[in-house]
Amino acid sequence: AKASFTCKNLCSACFSRLLLFFSLQTFEKLLIANRGEIACRVIKTCKKMGIKTVAIHSDVDANAVHVKMADEAVCVGPAPTSKSYLNMDAIMEVIRKTRAQAVHPGYGFLSENKEFARRLASEGVTFIGPDTHAIQAMGDKIESKLLAKNAKVNTIPGFDGVVKDADEAVRIAREIGYPVMIKASAGGGGKGMRIAWDDEETREGFRFSSQEAASSFGDDRLLIEKFIDNPRHIEIQVLADKHGNALWLNERECSIQRRNQKVVEEAPSTFLDPETRRAMGEQAVALAKAVKYSSAGTVEFLVDSSKNFYFLEMNTRLQVRKTTLQIQENLLTEKIYSHKPSYARLCSSEPLHSTQVRVDSGIQQGSDISIYYDPMISKLITYGSNRAEALKRMEEALDNYVIRGVAHNISLLREVIVHPRFVQGDISTKFLPEVYPDGFKGHKLTDHERRQLLATAASLYVAEQLRSQRFLGTPRIPIAKSKRSSWELSVHLGDGIYPVAVSKDGSSFSVSSAHFLRNSYKLQILTKVAAELSKYMPEKAAEDTSSILRSPMPGTVVAVSVKPGDMVSEGQEICVIEAMKMQNSMIAAKTGKVKAVHCKAGDTVGEEDLLVELE
Repeated sequence: AKASFTCKNLCSACFSRLLLFFSLQTFEKLLIANRGEIACRVIKTCKKMGIKTVAIHSDVDANAVHVKMADEAVCVGPAPTSKSYLNMDAIMEVIRKTRAQAVHPGYGFLSENKEFARRLASEGVTFIGPDTHAIQAMGDKIESKLLAKNAKVNTIPGFDGVVKDADEAVRIAREIGYPVMIKASAGGGGKGMRIAWDDEETREGFRFSSQEAASSFGDDRLLIEKFIDNPRHIEIQVLADKHGNALWLNERECSIQRRNQKVVEEAPSTFLDPETRRAMGEQAVALAKAVKYSSAGTVEFLVDSSKNFYFLEMNTRLQVRKTTLQIQENLLTEKIYSHKPSYARLCSSEPLHSTQVRVDSGIQQGSDISIYYDPMISKLITYGSNRAEALKRMEEALDNYVIRGVAHNISLLREVIVHPRFVQGDISTKFLPEVYPDGFKGHKLTDHERRQLLATAASLYVAEQLRSQRFLGTPRIPIAKSKRSSWELSVHLGDGIYPVAVSKDGSSFSVSSAHFLRNSYKLQILTKVAAELSKYMPEKAAEDTSSILRSPMPGTVVAVSVKPGDMVSEGQEICVIEAMKMQNSMIAAKTGKVKAVHCKAGDTVGEEDLLVELE
């Protein structure tokens, strides 16, 4: 048998064909046990191969893009993942009902669940991926670490077992030495991971990591290992067949991360030399062979400043960011996220497409960005014959990417790729907290950029004023013959007030976008007279936020730790809000007595909803 591929780099379509080819079977119908972008990619590939598709979805995903694309679609339960996309009984029933012959798990959810693969095999349904032995061995971080040690793969020092409770976690952390990393044994994608620098953070990290792990993977087991400070995160791609053959296909660097989730990736890494790259690749292959791995997989490593590398984990599935198998061209990938959960719908999403720019997405205009699932809007990928060319194309693509209706992180992505440290390749997993220690606040305008922004805003204002004076091309009041050609304005930007004079000479002017350097700025433009009068307007008194606790985002209340009459201390946890699979501890802003509690565990809350009041 022969596999045919037409692209220079092995793109996602050909890659999915390769996965199907590895099974040495032809399917008439395939079920995708996933949602969003990956489900859409698999469906597109199946259509090209003449395979019918079945989509599963929760009730809130009934109008999702992957549901519309598939030949059949079946609801498997309500929004929470435990009742829908992790509901094996419901999914198995859909497989029987639709007579699907194979299942593609995508990434996340059940993609690395050995029980799901076993149940499929017991009913004669093909699992597109490795066998259950490899899934169990590599999907369990504790077992995979032991196997890696036996295969002579470099590993991170730590506790090679399951941590039973918070007290044991503290004892182990002390033995290893702080800082330590607490993470889910069955986890991935940054879920269920916490860094602890002392006993208190270890107890808190154990609690949150176990809860997130149970919510995301249905498995709350944790492990603890030494935290390697300031490393690079570099992954090696491997391919293996059922005959003992395996090879490695270069690397992706994923060091730009937020909350342990990769945000920007590039291939090849600017840091690796040929010797280190080869050593990492050979160890990745040794691990794949040791576990008798078949299919595609990713072996993740942490690399320190001296190019010492340590095995982190192996993903026995399609990677979230797996767009191509890197062969020779430079590749840059960014994940474009809604940076906070939203009940709002996406008004528009208009990326720039070309032969060297690609966008993978599972949403469209009118799609909801749900609080229940990963907030990824799309993946933006650019190629180039060298790194500078790939970066330039990424900058241009971000400048032409329009998203309306939801908050997003495009401005951050643009700032990262033009930052001198990133351009020079001086990065690590600490890049974002080091460059933005107080969080990303948007682009800091230079004097020249501020003048450009003020001129743009003032021009838009005048253009709108002139447009509003006409209706269907004629003046609204025919007897009024205004020949005004200059305006004196006052523009409020941040804490500054800037006088601006605008003149119009002959031809009209226009501005295409209200964004500037992919950042949104709040401006108020007043005429000179209105600006003078605004000084006499009373200012609205600011709300005393020290006595109240509001939800910073839409989400689900996981736990409430207080009741009316309780005394709380400043910094004490009041409640926990889960949004987009991440848990957030809400704390008291001051010491005081609880006056009222307006939420309970299980409640769904919106942004700025009142949670707790203090006296």
